[in-house]
Amino acid sequence: MIKVMMIEDDLELAQIITDYLKSFDIEVTNFDSPYLGLSTLGIQKDYELLILDLTLPEIDGLELIPKIRKVSDIPIIISSARDDILDKVMGLERGADDYLPKPYNPRELQARIKAILKRIAVPTENVQTTNNSAFTIKSDDLQIVLKGEVLSLTLAEFDILKLLIERNGAVVAREDFIYASDHIEDDSSLKNIDVIISRIRNKISKIDDSKTYIKSVRGIGYQLI
Repeated sequence: MIKVMMIEDDLELAQIITDYLKSFDIEVTNFDSPYLGLSTLGIQKDYELLILDLTLPEIDGLELIPKIRKVSDIPIIISSARDDILDKVMGLERGADDYLPKPYNPRELQARIKAILKRIAVPTENVQTTNNSAFTIKSDDLQIVLKGEVLSLTLAEFDILKLLIERNGAVVAREDFIYASDHIEDDSSLKNIDVIISRIRNKISKIDDSKTYIKSVRGIGYQLI
């Protein structure tokens, strides 16, 4: 059974989702306290995905995401009634994998959970080796593998690292990352690219900290070395 954590203070909605997903062999444990959910993530490593509301007591969900990323690379689906495009952009840029606006059909949530978990599963086939021998791109499942280990990447992070790998050492301008990704808004600031690159570097270093894979090119962008 798939173990999912939910941080949601609407207990009625949480129960509806919990009951529905159980029929798909998805066990949901809800926390109406974001700080309790955060501390649990730091201790229990068997949760496979997090469903996160934004309007929470104690702390806003957007502020919680960076704290989660300090203790876990767990995939995050934002589930929120806030439909401001800025909330969506900020959520994805801070490390969420998907954004599902309320109200929604629980069946769609189940489909998105399945899609995300399939993407981060250990690669077994359809592997495409790139010119940079350290990395393998598995485009069908939106995965990038470093030295046999799957990097836990958001969609925006996947797009950026994939472009760097495909350019094979060529310098990529910050603007090119925005234009090449469907998961980065066209009006995103170039500073946001630097933030995403920093997250990618951190995830790479957890697998291999023996070298710097992504080099900053002053005033232009980045290159894979």
